[in-house]
Parts: sequence; C-alpha cells; structure tokens
Amino acid sequence: MFGKILSADVRGIDGFGVSVEVDISDGMPIFLMVGYLASEVREAGDRVRTALRNCGILLPPKRITVNLAPANVRKAGSKFDLPIAVALLAALGLFDPRDLEGVLMAGELSLNGEIHGIPGILPMVETARNMGCTCCVVPLENLKEAALVTGIQVLGATHLKELLPAAGNNDCFSALHAVKEEPVNPGFLEEPSYGVDFSEINGQETVKRAAQVAVAGMHNFLMIGPPGAGKTMIAKRIPTILPPLTLEESLELSKIYSIAGLLQEKEPLIRERPFRAPHHTITPAALTGGGRIPMPGEISLGTNGVLFLDELPEFQKIALEVLRQPLEEGEVRICRSYGTYVYPARFMLVAAMNPCSCGYYPDFNLCSCGTKEVSRYLGRLSQPLLDRIDICVEAPRLSYEELVGREKKETSTQIRRRMERVHKLQQERYAGSPYRFNSDLGSKGIERFCHLGHKEEELLRNAFHKLHLSARACHRIMKVARTIADLEEEVYIGRDHLMEAICYRALDKKYWTR
Repeated sequence: MFGKILSADVRGIDGFGVSVEVDISDGMPIFLMVGYLASEVREAGDRVRTALRNCGILLPPKRITVNLAPANVRKAGSKFDLPIAVALLAALGLFDPRDLEGVLMAGELSLNGEIHGIPGILPMVETARNMGCTCCVVPLENLKEAALVTGIQVLGATHLKELLPAAGNNDCFSALHAVKEEPVNPGFLEEPSYGVDFSEINGQETVKRAAQVAVAGMHNFLMIGPPGAGKTMIAKRIPTILPPLTLEESLELSKIYSIAGLLQEKEPLIRERPFRAPHHTITPAALTGGGRIPMPGEISLGTNGVLFLDELPEFQKIALEVLRQPLEEGEVRICRSYGTYVYPARFMLVAAMNPCSCGYYPDFNLCSCGTKEVSRYLGRLSQPLLDRIDICVEAPRLSYEELVGREKKETSTQIRRRMERVHKLQQERYAGSPYRFNSDLGSKGIERFCHLGHKEEELLRNAFHKLHLSARACHRIMKVARTIADLEEEVYIGRDHLMEAICYRALDKKYWTR
C-alpha cells in the first residue's frame, strides 16, 4: 500500500518542494522515517501515530516506511506532521490518490489531532503555486498569511478530523475553511501613523539635511556627537520620511518575517518599513542570522527599512565587522555543512556614537579622556567599515535658544513627499537595471549615471589626495553627489553637489586620523 502527498520546506527565503511518500508492507512492525531528516522531523512519527489513534484510526502492525524526498536536502521543523498523516491515510486507502494530486500540505500536529501554525508558510505557498499545485492546505492560524499568495486556492484546517470526512467524497476537503476576505493591497492603505514627527526636532539643521540626503538615496548614515544632542531622536524619525512600501517590498518583507515566525495572525502583511534597533550586546549570529537551524538576523529583518545601531563603538568588534560584506552585497550568506542559506540584507544603516568614552571630545573643557583613551575608543571602528558609510555628520550640543525654539519646521509628511519624488526619479532612471537606489550603484553604474564635468573631476581629484580617500570612499562620494543633484532636480552633478558630498566624507578624518 502506497500513499503520497506534496509538502514544502524553506531554505533562505525561498521554498522548495518535498514529496512525502508512505509505504505500508508486510514485515516486522516498525515506523521508519528516511530522507536526511533533523531530529524534530523524526519525532513526527510519534506525534502522527498518537494523533491518528486519538482520532480513532489505528495503524496496522506492519512495516511503515516514510520517505521525504529529495533525500539529499536536509529537512527541519514540524511542518511535515500533517502531510505525513495524510500520506498514511492515503496508504491505508482512506483517500483516493487522485484527490491528492496537485495538493500541497503543511502543518504541525498535536497529540489530540489539532493542527497548529508554523513559520514560513508564505514561501511554501509560493512554492506550491510555482510547482503548478491547485490547492494548498495550511493551519487555520496561517490562512490569512497564505492567502497573500494569489493564483492558488488556500484552505485552512484546525483539526485532523476535518480531513477525515472528506475521504472518498467527490468534493474533497469540503469541511475545510476558505479565506473570507481578500488581503488588502498596501497601495490602498492609509499612511502609517508612527507617533513621532520630524517637526518635533529643534535645531540640528545640518544633521536633518544629511538625514534627508541619506533617505533620498538610501545611503548609510553615521551621526557623531555628545550625549543629548538628538542623535537617537533623529534616527527614530527617519522611518517617518521614508516612502511607503511597495507591494513587492511588502511581500518580500512578509516572507522574511514569516520564516522568522514574527508575523501576526490577524495582520500577516507587513505594511510599515521596519525600524530595527538591537542593543549593543547583540551577538554576531543574532545580528546577521544563523543558529543551529539558520534563521534571519536583524539585518535581514531590517530589509527595505532601517537598521539603527546606537552607541556604535559599544558593539562587539566582530559583530560590526560581519556587517561589511552584507553592506556591500545586499545579502548575507550562512553556510552550513548541509547547505547555504541566503537572506536579503538591503537595509539603510543608521548609526550614532559618542566621540569618546565620556562623550565630549574634542571639547577639552568637558572631556575627561586622555588622547590614548580617545584613540582606543574610536579604534573600535575599522576603516573598512567606515568606508562603507556614505554620510558622516557631526551633531553638536544644542544651545538653549535652539532647544526652546518655536519656529515652524517641516513635518515628516512634507519631507516624505519630497523623498517619494526622488525615489520615483531613481526608479525611472534605473528601470531595467539591477539598481533601485543611488546607493546600489556599482562601478559600471557610477561610470554611466554619475558623469562629472572637468571642474567637478578636478575637485574630486584634489579631495582624493588631500583626504587620503580609498577607491570605495571616492565612489560613495559620487553616489551621494548624485542623490544631492536629484534632490535639487538637476540632471548633472554640479560642483556644489560634489562639495556637499565631500563634506559628508571629510568629518571622519577629523576623528580617525591616520
């Protein structure tokens, strides 16, 4: 007796099909599971047998072999409980094999037969659709999330018994739940309410200008200044001036959060750009992703949004250094003996730091740090990491008059309208190319889209020699200058645009001298 059903697993943010096969034959009574399985998958045998028994179905005392193919790919998690149970029922003759053709199932079983939600259902349903499946059966907890995938019928189940009456019926799975309402397209949503606004920031006009340039081109952004200067306040308001998520960005982000098990049952679609602010005690694995079973880290959870690192030098040096490759490539690769997991890491890095341990260098009237102590503190950040930060700006202490100033300031909504215009301009410019924003440009893209005139070329050459810039820093100056020109609605990069971009790179030389 043979039974078969399709299921899926996830590697990185993409799913892949898994064929669950069950054979019941004469021989020594045994329940054998094969197919390169993690321990929690092997435990499914006990959960499935007990769940079936509590649903009134006793397995015959025969040799039962369960195979999860392909056998050369490791499977992990409890998602295979439901398909194993259904494949067993099919092998027992309780399902017509034709009823299971084109059907993909995933879900965890409790010992009494209840079906519980699982992480990563969104990429699994996408896999089912891409494989040509016509129906996908998922836990009811995951139904709204699964329904975000169009082009395939999705049904939800709460208990194994809901599948049993359907066996042998022409209308298979008639007792299951269908989604009652269509998921909302984020393009028709109202603008999210963040509870904070850029107009609440007094003073720091230079820093606010730099923040807007950073958002316009999705550039990495570092603020240096004494305690209480408003660095964190500005960083927390950066999401309020970012344009709303597109449908593609929202679905990509929802897939990542689905795999991490962070989606809410009532609201499975991520509608706001993420703002991730991990504490400086975070480990490298938690920051980039990893673990025994690799999961997305903070840099992947911040995709299409902001990753804010406050008190940057206080982070472990090894944790900061592992950011270098994701910042350059826009993805993070986690290698294991049984495979490589790739997670997106296209985030805007925003960081804040004090210039020394006490926070007041170079104001020697307040700073209590010695020269070596300052050098040791700043030395926690390597030059290769600083090279990957496009904009570095100083946030000085506020005067009392600036602190209590009541002049009218731009709101986040007004600034966001300007950012939307610039982002739209970049999307039109880079249509058909691998780039989305100015910060994504590679060397060929810079040569094509960041052309400089003779005067601008001479200015950049002088800055390159006087500031001892690296090739990467020079390219980043050109990309920031391209963004400043976009903000000014200029087709070509001018001298003023280039000078402002150079100023954003010159500040780190004030603190990190060679």
